[in-house]
Amino acid sequence: MPTEGLRVLRRLAPAFGAELGGVDFAQPADALPIRALYEALLAHQLLLFRGHEVPPAAQVAIARGFGEVQVHVMNQYHADGFPELYRLSNADAQGRPTGRHPDRGTLAWHTDGSWMRRTGQATMLYAEVVPEAGGGTEWCDMYGAYEGLDDAMRARLEHMRAIHNLDFSRNRRHGEEPMTEEQRRAVPPVDHPIVRVHPDTGRKAIFLGDHAEHIVGMDYAAGRQFIEALNARIVRPELVYSHSWQARDFVIWDNRCTLHRALEYDTAQAVRVIRRCTVLGEVPA
Repeated sequence: MPTEGLRVLRRLAPAFGAELGGVDFAQPADALPIRALYEALLAHQLLLFRGHEVPPAAQVAIARGFGEVQVHVMNQYHADGFPELYRLSNADAQGRPTGRHPDRGTLAWHTDGSWMRRTGQATMLYAEVVPEAGGGTEWCDMYGAYEGLDDAMRARLEHMRAIHNLDFSRNRRHGEEPMTEEQRRAVPPVDHPIVRVHPDTGRKAIFLGDHAEHIVGMDYAAGRQFIEALNARIVRPELVYSHSWQARDFVIWDNRCTLHRALEYDTAQAVRVIRRCTVLGEVPA
């Protein structure tokens, strides 16, 4: 449970997630209770902090406290002078809505960095500007997804591996702005177990999502069908927390045991500006 002054203000969903108080992100990052925050993350999978000023430099510093921070290969999203930051915005230079969604791939259930050999550990999202309607984010508990499968399916998945491919998911969801050849070379497809064991909790979770392209050792078309069916099966309403953003919300989640997705909003009438840091984890086991 949280320590060093952190306290649970409310549960976000029956199975996981908590809004926490008792931390002041205005402090220098080296004065923050990073270990306690990480322990709270292990306990709750998803942490919400409301009403905090977290400037870009502070967000990067907090993320570095958790570990090595990803520099995303899609460098067109880097922002604020920090290659570790990934900004999702539909605002033009004058702050007006452009009518274009910055990355429709975020609208599909996924886990950050599953397309790398060392996958994402924690992601930290900060809301600068949010629409009055829509534009929320949902998370799904992948511990619960695994535990909700029958014994036969768990046994079948135990030794299966999926190929995760950012180029595949990018073209599929946002193909009008494809990756460059240099970006594709930097992140070739990688294989990961569909059932991963969390390195700190020892619990098993389903590790799949929209970046998963096909199944090792299975016919491509059959593998695509299997992934689509399993992705639909593991996301169940009772395992989902749906968040309506407020400006200055700061959310941290564990990519190793959750999926997430953004929700639609009117990109022609409303502005949504969110910035993200993802901390690198380990090779899934």
